[in-house]
Amino acid sequence: MTNETWGQVRQELLQVVGKNNFSAWIEPISFDRVDERTAHFNVPTSFIGSWVSNNFGDLILRHLASHGVSADRVEFAVGARKPVTAAANTPAPQPVAPAPELELASATAAVAAPAPAAVRAPQPAPAPRPQGATTRSTDLPGTKLNPALTFSNFVVGKPNELAHAAARRVAETLDVTFNPLFLYGGVGLGKTHLMHAIAWDLQERFPDAQVLYLSAEQFMHLFVRALREQNTFDFKETFRNVDVLMVDDVQFIAGKTSTQQEFFHTFNALVEMGKQIVISGDRAPVDMEELDSRIASRLQSGLVVDIHPTDYELRLSVLQHKAAILSQKYPHVEFADGVLEFLARKIASNIRELEGALNRLYATGDLVRREVTEDFARDNLADILRASDRKVTMDEILKKTCDYYKIRQVDIISQNRQRAIARPRQMAMYLCKKLTTRSLPEIGKKFGGRDHTTILYGVRKIEELMQIDSQIAEDAELLRRMLEA
Repeated sequence: MTNETWGQVRQELLQVVGKNNFSAWIEPISFDRVDERTAHFNVPTSFIGSWVSNNFGDLILRHLASHGVSADRVEFAVGARKPVTAAANTPAPQPVAPAPELELASATAAVAAPAPAAVRAPQPAPAPRPQGATTRSTDLPGTKLNPALTFSNFVVGKPNELAHAAARRVAETLDVTFNPLFLYGGVGLGKTHLMHAIAWDLQERFPDAQVLYLSAEQFMHLFVRALREQNTFDFKETFRNVDVLMVDDVQFIAGKTSTQQEFFHTFNALVEMGKQIVISGDRAPVDMEELDSRIASRLQSGLVVDIHPTDYELRLSVLQHKAAILSQKYPHVEFADGVLEFLARKIASNIRELEGALNRLYATGDLVRREVTEDFARDNLADILRASDRKVTMDEILKKTCDYYKIRQVDIISQNRQRAIARPRQMAMYLCKKLTTRSLPEIGKKFGGRDHTTILYGVRKIEELMQIDSQIAEDAELLRRMLEA
């Protein structure tokens, strides 16, 4: 076999697995040699070697055979390390839900899974998973990180490109980049995915670093247990001896006074020691009303990045990436043209729900042995599509806008022209125009019988202000997200 032959196989694999899968998994590997019916390849990391072996091993063997290459197993080597081999035809590693306890990614363990048995195409074997890291010399408990949540599996689009770039930057070095990096956004938009990806990358790059990842709820439970057992000294030592602290869903400690105090002291201690902190939440720190003002101020002092709701292009890219992976698990399931585009249009809430819908279609199509068409998708996803089709009403917009700006509904439909009332009124007009199918006269009637030209002026005024006033733009985006949630 020559590099030219491998180049031809690569082009065939690109067509089979899709562009996203190819760039993430196949493109990084390079051909080495074939001997004793074993095809040897070089990979940049053992994690990629294990993943390619488990998911594409048998596929690579079939395409090599079609070019006359006599090989019945593949083997991957990482530099001068021990080769990584894994059985072809093995099922893909399944996502592992984070356990309800402290998650530690400390780099004394390699990112990749232990090398499984060599590839022998006829016999499937259980797919190994990357092992959770262990501590160096402390008693920090550790659990597995989700092997599916890596940068390679994160689909980047306009709504999340800044968050992805910031996460990548933090993962490249132990030197403090942004302290803290604060990621926020709605449910299922990729905050946790980026947190896990940072931990995996740091663990791969810095084998002696201790990267501690946990949810804010887990932090609270550990602190309460330390208080109950009168063991707060060990608790403090645990959190002050890490190199990188990562806390997910920080909104869960809002309103928990003692937990917030301990979190604040931990935060300060790590900042003073020059340790990196990464935090995520569902809202910006300034919008968490029950969060201690000192903590909110600290969180605002670093880089705060909003992960915006998905757009059509990003949703379609995610579906194509996920479909390329699922097609290996369900080789008999065929999708008709336009189905992925249909899903990307109809399910706009979040990525998690979108992937769940695609999983259901693949599993159902495999069970009933039917092609997945648009009608098939409508029948099997009726509950998801019905929820996605829920329309925002003008009453909801009025109530949400008044709650947000802390004014009364009677004032927003009144003739009061004070700016404190007029600007929220125009914002509500703008949202009614953008989020409902109501005509301008209908919207005017809802706002105390105003003329349609008044409504049009209010809509255009907000659109103009959004271009020059970041606060107005943020208000509009936040209100839209709250209404569509």
